[in-house]
Amino acid sequence: MKTQDHLVELRINGETHRVEADVRTTLLDLLRERLQLTGTKKGCDHGLCGACTVAVDGERVVSCLTLAASIDGSDVLTIEGIADGDQLHPLQRSFMACDGFQCGFCTPGQISSARAMLTEHARGDLSTASFEGSRADVVDGCARLTTAEIRERMAGNICRCGAYANIVAAIEAVAQERTA
Repeated sequence: MKTQDHLVELRINGETHRVEADVRTTLLDLLRERLQLTGTKKGCDHGLCGACTVAVDGERVVSCLTLAASIDGSDVLTIEGIADGDQLHPLQRSFMACDGFQCGFCTPGQISSARAMLTEHARGDLSTASFEGSRADVVDGCARLTTAEIRERMAGNICRCGAYANIVAAIEAVAQERTA
């Protein structure tokens, strides 16, 4: 082992991986280059576009800014692990039904972010838009997931094709299914 190498153990999509990696290796590079999990995309490589979004211990992170060594021992969920075998995740189905993608490059990050965002909303985490709605938008102590709320919470994910209306519609459809 080189002096800057670190043994990183991560549970990725339910499978444990032990990898020696330079302490400067990002989670994104570890996923794509070392583990061949290429669904997570490298967009800007500066944490600005959201294409590399994954969940670490249930929280969404931009993997291009997350050092793999800093999350040693964590659970990581990538786009490859969102489906249940051959059964697509409701967000994946909804993105297809609502045409929530054009070129598809940002789609893995959009879906990963949307999945985590729905969990954040369900546990009552607030966004800036939560304070801008009316009291009628509050259901069971939680701000209703309005279009404005979804747009605010997904603001860190950029779609260069401009498929935002369909992305929001796809997320709204899944959110409505969950509350129905």
